[in-house]
Amino acid sequence: MPDSPAAGLPAPPPSPPRRALLASSLGLASAAAAGALGWWTWQRRAGASSPLWQSQFETPDGRTLRLADYRGAPLLVNFWASWCLPCVKELPLLDRFSREFAAQGWRVVGLAVDNAPAVKAFLARQAVGFDVGITGFGGAELARALGNPSGALPYSCVFDAMGRQRFQRLGETNWGELTGWARQLHTVSTPA
Repeated sequence: MPDSPAAGLPAPPPSPPRRALLASSLGLASAAAAGALGWWTWQRRAGASSPLWQSQFETPDGRTLRLADYRGAPLLVNFWASWCLPCVKELPLLDRFSREFAAQGWRVVGLAVDNAPAVKAFLARQAVGFDVGITGFGGAELARALGNPSGALPYSCVFDAMGRQRFQRLGETNWGELTGWARQLHTVSTPA
């Protein structure tokens, strides 16, 4: 037993090659952690973690509206219902914004937190030029996930071209606010 350490004595310090191996292992682990953190941060900034982009809904004409298809351009999402008077009042304003800002790349989507027959009947009386998805009452949960703790209506969210949520508004919006959001996202020009 000439080479074994005596019982109760501290172990000798690691040899220089062991130290180098330990240091390089720690360095690799740190680099991997930093890389993972960087990827996660980039994904959050890119809006990849938003529940909006995984959502899809039926349209009044029976097609599927996939919100992931709207990434890459500024997007205004409005949660509304046919029974909500402030919602009904602001729909013509959102329709105007959709028409006037389409040339600058803006898209508008209305998410009806309502049942399909009510939405279809409403849109037969008051058509809009932007896409509409029917969420049913489950749409209130998506609105909550996007920053509307009460699920109240109307609720609007603005996403930039990278898919990041930039602005939100609980309650009726107005033309000045909509065009202000467009200016802040640096779209080319804002109609008066």
